[in-house]
Amino acid sequence: MTEAVSFQEKLPFEWFVGLRYFRARKRQGFLSLITVISIAGVAVGVMALIVVLAVMNGFQSDLRERILGVTAHIVVRSLQGSIPDYESVVNEIGSISGVKITSPFIYLQGLVSTGGRSSGAVIRGIDVSHGRSEMIAKNIIMGKIEDLDKDPSSPGIILGVELARQLNVHINDVVNILVPSGRITPVGQVPRSRPYRVVGLFQSGVYDYDQTFSFVSLREAQQLAGMTDRVMGIEVWLNNPDEAARVAPILQEKLGYSYWVRDWMQMNRNLFSALKLEKTAMFIILTLIVLVAAFNIVSSLIMLVMDKSKDIAIMKAMGATASRIRRVFMLVGLFIGICGTVLGMAGGFLLCGILKRYHFIELPKDIYYISTLPVRVEFLDVFFVCLAAIIISFTATIYPAHQAAKLDPVEALRYE
Repeated sequence: MTEAVSFQEKLPFEWFVGLRYFRARKRQGFLSLITVISIAGVAVGVMALIVVLAVMNGFQSDLRERILGVTAHIVVRSLQGSIPDYESVVNEIGSISGVKITSPFIYLQGLVSTGGRSSGAVIRGIDVSHGRSEMIAKNIIMGKIEDLDKDPSSPGIILGVELARQLNVHINDVVNILVPSGRITPVGQVPRSRPYRVVGLFQSGVYDYDQTFSFVSLREAQQLAGMTDRVMGIEVWLNNPDEAARVAPILQEKLGYSYWVRDWMQMNRNLFSALKLEKTAMFIILTLIVLVAAFNIVSSLIMLVMDKSKDIAIMKAMGATASRIRRVFMLVGLFIGICGTVLGMAGGFLLCGILKRYHFIELPKDIYYISTLPVRVEFLDVFFVCLAAIIISFTATIYPAHQAAKLDPVEALRYE
C-alpha cells in the first residue's frame, strides 16, 4: 500500500487525477458502464480491422504464390509472333544477373475431348530439358513430368485436376487434342488433331488454372502449332520474383524493341490493383467502428465533467490552470483509447491465430482462387490500425476537455 501511494505521489498532477477518474468508484456505476462500453467499442473496431486486413494480406500473398507457381516471372515474346533462333535468345537472357531459369514455350488454345466429353483448354508446350520442368514438377500430384517425352510413339499430356475431373479421365487414359491452327487445304484450313496419353495430373491451387491448363512437350506443341523450329516465347524465372520490375527493362534494352517483355506484376496488374483498392476501402469502412466508439468516449467524458464539476472547481480554486484541467480529461479519454486498442490488438492476434490454425471457414473454389481463408498478419498494418485508433480516441477528448477547462469555479460552488 505504501509503495502504491509513493508511486502515485511521484506522478504529475494531470496523470494522478486522470488515473483516479479513469478508475470508477462503486457509487459511479453508470459512468463505469459507459467507460466499459467505450473501451469495448474501440476494442471491437481494432480487432475487426486487424482480422480483416490480415485475411486480405493472406489472400493476396497466397494468390501471389500460386500464380508464381504456374506462370513465369517474366515473359519474352516477339513482335513477329514467333522466335526462330530461340536457343541464342535463351542464352542471351540467361547471361543477365538475377536470372535463374529460362525456358522456351508454345501457347495454344484448343479442345480436349474423350468419350463424348469435351472442354476448352490451354495447351502449353514446355521443354523438359530446361529448368521450367522443375517449376511444374512441384505442382504435379500424380505422374512425372519426364513421361511427356518418354514414348515418342505415344506422346503424353499432363492435365489440371479440375480439367481431368470434368473429362472424367485418369492416368493412362487417352484424350484427343484439337487445335484450330491447322494446315491449309483446297477446301480451307483443316484443324490439327492428335491423341495423347494422360501421364500426369497437376494442382496449382488456383481453380481457373487447374480447370484449363494442360502441358505437352515442346516438340509436340511445335507440331500442333506448325512451328517446327520456332517458339512463341521464352519464360524467365528469377532468383527473387520481386526483382522482376527491375530486370524486365534490362531485358527489353538488351533484346531490342523487336521483342515484347512483360513481368508478372504487369500481367496481373488489374487483379493486384483491385486487391489493394479493396484493402484500402475496407480499412476506411471499418475505421467507422472506431469512430462510433469515439462518440461513446465523448459522451462518457461529458458525463464525467458534469459529475466532477465540484472537483474541477476546487482544483481551480487551489491554483490548477485551465490547461492542466484540460490535460486531465484528455488523459482520461486517452486511457480509454489505449485500453481498447490493447484489448482489440490482443483479440485480433488471437482470432488470427485461430483462423490460421483451424481452417473451419471454407470458400467455394469455383468463385475464389483458394479454398480456405488465408491469414497473414503484417505488423505495419497493425501499427497503423493502433495508431489510427489512438488518434481518433484522443481527438474525441478535445471538446469535453475544453468544456471542463472553461468551467467557472464560482458557478460550480455557488450552491454548495
